[in-house]
Amino acid sequence: MSIASEIKDSFKHGSALTRLIYVNIGLFLAIHLIRLVLFIGRYPDSIFQSIVDFLCVPSAPGALLLKPWTLITYMFTHVDFIHLLFNILYIYWFGRIFMELIGQRLLLWAYLLGGLSGALFYVVFFNLISASGTMLGASASAMAILFAVAMYRPNYQLNLMFIGAVRIKYVALVLLLIDLISISNMQNTGGHVAHIGGAICGLVFARMLLAGTITSPPERKRERKPLFLFGKKGRMKVTHKRPLTDMEYNAIKTRRKREVDRILDKVKQSGYDSLSKDEKKTLFDASKDEGLY
Repeated sequence: MSIASEIKDSFKHGSALTRLIYVNIGLFLAIHLIRLVLFIGRYPDSIFQSIVDFLCVPSAPGALLLKPWTLITYMFTHVDFIHLLFNILYIYWFGRIFMELIGQRLLLWAYLLGGLSGALFYVVFFNLISASGTMLGASASAMAILFAVAMYRPNYQLNLMFIGAVRIKYVALVLLLIDLISISNMQNTGGHVAHIGGAICGLVFARMLLAGTITSPPERKRERKPLFLFGKKGRMKVTHKRPLTDMEYNAIKTRRKREVDRILDKVKQSGYDSLSKDEKKTLFDASKDEGLY
C-alpha cells in the first residue's frame, strides 16, 4: 500500500482526532506549497499574504461580514511551523483524554464551538479597544478541549516530564493565568483573548454535559451498501465494523458506567418508578452485562 493510500485509509477510518490533525497539517502544507510556487515564479509576497488573509478571521465587523467563512477556516490555518506544532500537540494530548472520558463524537463540536467562541471574544475585544487585525490558528479550539476535560474530570492526572503526576485542573489553570497576564503583550493580544474565549466555551460545554443537557451519541456502525443476490427477494447485507481499540473500548465502558451511576442516583432520590423507559432498559442491560462493570 502506498503512503498516499495509507493516509487516505487512516483519514477515512480514523477517529475525529485523527481527522482534525490531518486537516490542520494538510492546510499548512497546501499553504506553503502555494508559497513555494509563488516564490519560484517570482511573484510578490503580497499575493501570498492575500491568500492567508482570505483564510484568517478579521477583527473588523464589516470585513467579517464579507468573509464569514473565516470563522471556520481560521481555526485550521497556520503559517508558522512552531505555531502548528504546539497546537497539534495540545490537540493530540488533550483530545485523546477527551475521547477517553467523553467520546470522539463530541470532540469535533468542542473543537468548532471553541474556535467560534475564541473568534467572538477576539472580535469583541479588538473593537472595544479600537484595534484591528486578523487572527489564525487552532489555539482557542485546543483550549476548549482542555477546559472541557478539566471541568468534566478535574482530578484526572497527567504525568508531566520533570514534574510527575499533576491534576489536569491545575494545568488548565496555569495556562489560563498565562493568557490573562499576557493580554497586554501587543504582539499576540488577539491570540490570548481568543484562548480565554475557547476556555470559557470548554467550561460551558462540560457543564452542559454534566447536567445532561447534551449527551454523547452512541458510536455508529460503518455499513456497506447491501448486495442484492438471487434477484429482489434474496438480499444479503454485508456490514463492516472496525475492531475497537483499547482506548475506544475503555471510553465506551466509562460512558456506560457513568450513565448507570446517574440512573442509580436517580433511583435513590426519586425511586424506581421515576425512571423513563430507556433508563429502565439501560439499568436492566447493565445488570445482565456483569463483565462490563
